[in-house]
Amino acid sequence: MTRINKYLASLGVASRRKVDAMIEAGKVRVNGQLAKLGQKVDPRRDKVTLNGQVISAKKELTYIILNKPKGVISTAKDTHDRKTVVDLVRSKERLFPVGRLDSQSEGLILLTNDGELMQRMTHPKYHVPKVYEVVVLGNVSDLKIGRMRSGMRLRGGDFTSEAKVEVTLRDEHKTILMVTLGEGKNRQIRRMCEALHLHLLALKRVSMGPVKLGDLGKGQSRMLESKELKELEELYRAAK
Repeated sequence: MTRINKYLASLGVASRRKVDAMIEAGKVRVNGQLAKLGQKVDPRRDKVTLNGQVISAKKELTYIILNKPKGVISTAKDTHDRKTVVDLVRSKERLFPVGRLDSQSEGLILLTNDGELMQRMTHPKYHVPKVYEVVVLGNVSDLKIGRMRSGMRLRGGDFTSEAKVEVTLRDEHKTILMVTLGEGKNRQIRRMCEALHLHLLALKRVSMGPVKLGDLGKGQSRMLESKELKELEELYRAAK
């Protein structure tokens, strides 16, 4: 027996939180009866439906790493018919992006139909570290880098936590920083640069936890390796 939200998330239906919302909206039934929050099901015996459609466990879990180029939207679908990250990969499964990047940012995106993984990668409890290569115009002062490291106030009143910031290049033309975040505020690095009056030239995510972009070319993708999946599981166990 397993909780229904965990079961549906493991099949890639949605994250556990979104499954709970579907249950509250009356979209999920178990053996013809409205499902309840926290209800447990036996996948071998119980018939689970979503919007009248039977949910089958016969689904191959897929994990794909994509190097998102600029101009591509980090969603499964776009109402304005713009190119999305899902359009760049080939899969017979319905995939969703984990950890969005705005249109003008590039780098690592994980695409999967594993709702449980999506939940873990994005939930604040697990503090999955994400590393970004940040290119800023001009020579950024130590004072401003120190503010990024120690936490700062953003426009709108949000406060950032401490961040790891390493300088990999700095001259009169540009500064290249490697910024590691353990939180996921919307457009956080761009907002940090705005608050510090820095002109951001380029932003690329290079890793999410143990998963690294490596030398994957722009627009290219690959399957997640079993070693990387194992390392993700170890990361989650350590956070419990």
